[in-house]
Amino acid sequence: MDLSGVAVVIPALNEEESLPLVLAEMPEVGVVLVVDNGSEDKTAAVAEAGGAFVLSQPIRGYGNACKTGISEAVRRGYPIVVILDGDHSFNPREIPRLVGPIIADETDMVLGDRTEGAEPGALLLQQRFGNWVATQLIHRISGHQYRDMGPFRAIRATTLTALDMKDPNYGWNVEMQLKVLKYGYRVDEVPVSCNRRAGGESKISGSVRASIRCGIKMISATWRYGL
Repeated sequence: MDLSGVAVVIPALNEEESLPLVLAEMPEVGVVLVVDNGSEDKTAAVAEAGGAFVLSQPIRGYGNACKTGISEAVRRGYPIVVILDGDHSFNPREIPRLVGPIIADETDMVLGDRTEGAEPGALLLQQRFGNWVATQLIHRISGHQYRDMGPFRAIRATTLTALDMKDPNYGWNVEMQLKVLKYGYRVDEVPVSCNRRAGGESKISGSVRASIRCGIKMISATWRYGL
């Protein structure tokens, strides 16, 4: 599969241990854009050493980092954007599985569904519960039943531009999944594998407090962007 039209955006905060693993498994895509979101380690250096183009977004927030990478992908003219975490929880070799239906013009956005392919310990109880709450709220608002709220996703650049994404933090995925429905775009989900992150604890699931904060933001975003 020709992936030359694909820009991979990797928001990264203190991922010097795991990012080299991600980049080593990256298929031959158009460009890999690593957005250093205020890291205090060697994230930027290992990204450059791994062949990625490094962008800086010092204002922390998952949405802020994603927007920075997406803006660069659009500026460079790439028609498809893949968003991928830098913690090696997802396998970059599965990117063709996500972009294939878009290249075939079968859909506009493809989400990686982790619910069946996650290894033991990769999706903690608080993550599964948060996913269930968010997907049920979206179903109640829109009538569409998502299976997952995972961050591994592919989407047309033109669709992203039309969505006019706003959320600076962890309401980002909810906003995207609601807006594609509200604006009438086609969406699909495909199974992907999910591993326990490499190196350190997750910024979200690594602590109960962080998980609760993220859950509150996701629920708030569901109501905000769903109305």
